[in-house]
Amino acid sequence: MVTDSVFHIPNPMKPLVELRISVAGSLLLALAGCGGKPERMEIPPLAVDVMVAQPQGVPLTREFVGRLSATRSADVRARVAGVLQRRLFKEGTEVKVGQPLFQIDPMPLRAELDRALAALARAEAEATNAKVVADRARKLVADRLISQAALDDAEAAERSTAAQTKQAQADVQSARIRLGYATVTAPIAGRAAEQEVTEGALVGQDEATLLTVIEQLDPIYVNFDLPAAVLEQLTRLQLKGDVTNLANSRAQVQVVLSDGTLYDHAGAVDFSGARVDPNTGTVAFRGVVPNPQRRLLPGMFVKVRLTMGQRSDVFLIPQKAVLRDSEGAFVWTVGNDNKAVQKRITTDAMHGTDWIVTDGLLAGDQIAVNSLGMIQPGAALQPTPAQTPIPTASGRAAARE
Repeated sequence: MVTDSVFHIPNPMKPLVELRISVAGSLLLALAGCGGKPERMEIPPLAVDVMVAQPQGVPLTREFVGRLSATRSADVRARVAGVLQRRLFKEGTEVKVGQPLFQIDPMPLRAELDRALAALARAEAEATNAKVVADRARKLVADRLISQAALDDAEAAERSTAAQTKQAQADVQSARIRLGYATVTAPIAGRAAEQEVTEGALVGQDEATLLTVIEQLDPIYVNFDLPAAVLEQLTRLQLKGDVTNLANSRAQVQVVLSDGTLYDHAGAVDFSGARVDPNTGTVAFRGVVPNPQRRLLPGMFVKVRLTMGQRSDVFLIPQKAVLRDSEGAFVWTVGNDNKAVQKRITTDAMHGTDWIVTDGLLAGDQIAVNSLGMIQPGAALQPTPAQTPIPTASGRAAARE
């Protein structure tokens, strides 16, 4: 008897199918447990250094180009005609008021004085004789021994000779003055320039010959022009109360040397023009600066740092923290939730390496000073106080001193 046999042939694909089903089931279970949404990785907060904005008073300072000039300048000229005999000073040195500088040949002038003295003696003698005659005539006319006409003639001669005596005295005084001019003295104190005329030259013949020039260098003037727009801005700020005048009500002047350093001595403005130059739109200003070492010389071009007052309730923000785009200047600040907030600001001018910010900030704002290119609006930030303190205006001034 033959029995049918059933043979079981294994399926090689069955384990692979079961594996795929198992993986798919696991994924479905995972999605079901997470609500059907994939997980999203959180971005850590960006670490930034921040400074705290605090309002303060800042000097209202501007820089201009100026030129130095002597406070006093005098041309030393020959006031009498004669031959220049010698120079009595060293060129380029300091001279005092009344110090002899040149000697002109005095012999002709002394002879002129002698002639004037002789004329005076003759006039005095004639005046004495005329007075004696007039006194005698007054006595005789009282006794009716001479006529009144004779007395009138005697008194006329007395008056005439007295006038001649005064004229002779004036001639003597003039001759003495001219003789004194033979010694040329310094009219002011200052530094004498080089000699313009050599010894042996005839001077003062037809004109007052220039012999040298004396310039007073201590103090010294610095002349500069202030744009009318700057003056208008200053006036507007003063009317609003945003700027207070200096203690002495005079704008301070500091000279910046060619190497960028400040000159040792500060000065003050002592003159301001009363009109605007129509060609340049500027107003002429002049400062006076001490110059005891004579380091500053007339004719030099220098930078002038003018402090016109004290700007109140403004912020000093480092230059690197201020960014700009097509809409203007802005800074990144840290909000209460440690999110990045962009604040538009109004800058006025540079004070050292900082911008003076007049609008857009509040006291206590935390301003980012680094990693600025990585910050986006609303980005999470991790603020850290800046390691290097942000210097104030007074701190920088103390550091310079």
